[in-house]
Amino acid sequence: MNNGTSIPTPQPGEDLDPGLDPGLGRRHLLGGAGLGAALLAANPAAIPPAHAQLASTGPANTAPGARPIDAAVHRRAQEVRAACAQAAGAIPIAPHPANGDEARYPNAIGSDTRSLPHDARGEVDPAAWRLYLAACQTGDPADFEKVPLGGVRRLGNPAGTLEVSLCGPDPTQIAIPPAPALASAERAAEAVEVYWQALLRDVPLAAFRDGSEDRDVIAACAELSGMSDFRGPKADGRVTPATLLRGSALYFDAAAPMGRSVTPPGVLDGPVVSQFLLRDVPFGSQWMSAQIRPATPASEFLTNHEDWLRAQNGEAPRRGVTYESTPRYIATGRDLGEWVRHIPPFPAFVVQLLTTGAFGPDPRYGGMFPAAQPAMAPTNPYVSLRKQNPASSFGPPQVAALVFEAANNTIRAAYWQKFFVHRTLRPEAYGGLAHQRLANGVADYPLPDAFLRAEALERTRAKQGTHLLSQIYPDGSPNFSAYPGGASSVASAVATVLKAFFDETRVIENAVEPDPRDPTKLIPYRGPPLTLGGELNKLATNFGNARNWGGIHWRSDAAASMPIGEAVAIGMLREIRTTYRESFDGFSLTRFDGSRVTV
Repeated sequence: MNNGTSIPTPQPGEDLDPGLDPGLGRRHLLGGAGLGAALLAANPAAIPPAHAQLASTGPANTAPGARPIDAAVHRRAQEVRAACAQAAGAIPIAPHPANGDEARYPNAIGSDTRSLPHDARGEVDPAAWRLYLAACQTGDPADFEKVPLGGVRRLGNPAGTLEVSLCGPDPTQIAIPPAPALASAERAAEAVEVYWQALLRDVPLAAFRDGSEDRDVIAACAELSGMSDFRGPKADGRVTPATLLRGSALYFDAAAPMGRSVTPPGVLDGPVVSQFLLRDVPFGSQWMSAQIRPATPASEFLTNHEDWLRAQNGEAPRRGVTYESTPRYIATGRDLGEWVRHIPPFPAFVVQLLTTGAFGPDPRYGGMFPAAQPAMAPTNPYVSLRKQNPASSFGPPQVAALVFEAANNTIRAAYWQKFFVHRTLRPEAYGGLAHQRLANGVADYPLPDAFLRAEALERTRAKQGTHLLSQIYPDGSPNFSAYPGGASSVASAVATVLKAFFDETRVIENAVEPDPRDPTKLIPYRGPPLTLGGELNKLATNFGNARNWGGIHWRSDAAASMPIGEAVAIGMLREIRTTYRESFDGFSLTRFDGSRVTV
């Protein structure tokens, strides 16, 4: 039943063989694809099953009067923890290639410098930048305290990235490709995309489908199709209304210097917004509405140079968001960006929808699947057990605990890349370079002609009078590097954990979408079936892409963060598997690139 990832159990009176190589033999605990595969290579079949009798464990240091099962559980807990730590320590440090912009531009125009002091042109104070770089080399919180700030906004928790995760890989063990370089064709294409995204914020998402007659959507598709290095989803080699602004994932690949770009399964199916964002969420005798408080189209920020410069220095915004009077379902890109503005605790929402049985009399108090037909993964041992229910293992408490722990571990891994590897500029800073280049004649900012001549850029100037990229958040971007995306890494980890515990192939019945004529209402979705796995993938890309709609991230930020969350979650699942007492063949799930993995 178990193929080599469980804790070996000694026979009565027998101790584990101290002569075995501590990195191999009985320590082959974290085998499978990806992280830790080498530890399983020698002889996985030799590992006894995890469900061997606990009572067979030999003597251990125990309290007087302890029962045999006490000693067995105590001994096994020690063995599991030690073996997981040893296996995790054997995983090597991954490569961490950067794009070279930091060395290429001594004035840091290709780097994230927000909240440090800047001159009138928006270039960072050199002395402040040197202190910041020095702190990023040591990681010492005291060194970050030496960095002068240009306003009231503080740096975004660099020390938190160095906290040790007690389950799964550490940040140094995960590789992502380098961010696109400032002067590259890929960055130019991403800039054109994010400018179009700003222009299309108030177009109903219902227009983003095949057959769309929206002229702005069609114009965006045409321009992005002509960009030489645009890496978003396409159909037959072209960007279409149904692929426009949908999410992607970017994997590190030693054979491809800029990584391997893929579209996760299900992301292009059906409505733009995942079903998990359109369902009221049950909480026992309460429920929470899926409707949001939408921001008005007037909530556009950093469109003039003075406000833009204040944001670069970290000064407080001078005005805030204005809101519509009527709540509605997520129906526009602005809605999606507003939903993710305060990082809602969406893991709890999704777990509730998947672990609460449907309630016919009032769907608001029920989940997505009938209680008699739960969406448990086929490998879940409780699918075949008839006299026991899941609870602390395989049940809602464990699922909820794991998704939140995975979220925390993943944000740490993503932020580590931001502070200690990439330090990449935000789209709003790129917009500042465009403004200086085109409005003030600053010729030494190396922006590609493909971007400078873009229709999206000219439309932006005609709309607001500047070439700056408008933001939907009053203070613009958070105070750390753009690459990779923190929010999207969290969403990808949550989606990966849930795909391991639930049946990805399960079709979501009674799928819905907002009524294009009245988004305060939902209407039945009519189209190809939507699966649980596909909608979890879509949820992950919705979460990351929502930040792009806000103007604070690039496509590559969200795409590169997807494998980070996936790697953290798979590493955690591999260790969690070793703790189970049930007969269990392992977690099986589909990765964002469509490949299958069992851990």
